[in-house]
Amino acid sequence: MIKTATKELVKILVVDDHALLRKGLLLVLEELGGPIEVLEAADCAAAFELAHSNPDLDLVLLDYELPDMTGIEALDHFARTHPELPIVVISGVASQLVMQQAMLKGAAGFVTKSADSSDLLRTLHRVLDGEIVRPEALTHSARADASAVGIAASLNLLTPRQEDVLHLLLDGYTSRVIGKKLFLAEETVKTHVSAIIRAFGAKTRLEAILAASRYGYGKARRSTE
Repeated sequence: MIKTATKELVKILVVDDHALLRKGLLLVLEELGGPIEVLEAADCAAAFELAHSNPDLDLVLLDYELPDMTGIEALDHFARTHPELPIVVISGVASQLVMQQAMLKGAAGFVTKSADSSDLLRTLHRVLDGEIVRPEALTHSARADASAVGIAASLNLLTPRQEDVLHLLLDGYTSRVIGKKLFLAEETVKTHVSAIIRAFGAKTRLEAILAASRYGYGKARRSTE
């Protein structure tokens, strides 16, 4: 059974301009288990109105290609108006460029429409648990780009506590969950995250995570544990 930290009912917004696909997603979401409420929107305008009138939303399933706005533009809007609301992008395009763009714009997960329903359910469970789920294709690409020079450079950029925070970021945890794991206030975690973003010359947390992965930071850190 799924639930958030503060309530039993899980409320999910499905945004897709194809009614049949929305109905298909509803059937998959029923397999999450537990009490669930699903709202539907056929375009971004309707989605934004529903998000505004339902501040208790737990998750948004967002089609990457919508009639009134691109997925990237929609992610930008949600980042400004509902920064803590997890967005899982669903796309018929499986290119690494599209995946990377979505993750850099703040998506908590990315699932292709050709994926099995079990893959979608696993991603949704993890996102509802507070994780950021990077597509395996991006993870494999980042590992392939890692270099010894990059690893050494990244290890010298951060304080020990910032390294602890980055280690958990790479594992996909949110600031709230990291705070609980490290016994830190969430605002303190966000301060460390800001420092990490600056250290890697990034503009967002996800850019910093991808940069750290390219440098092989996660691999270097785990090898010392």
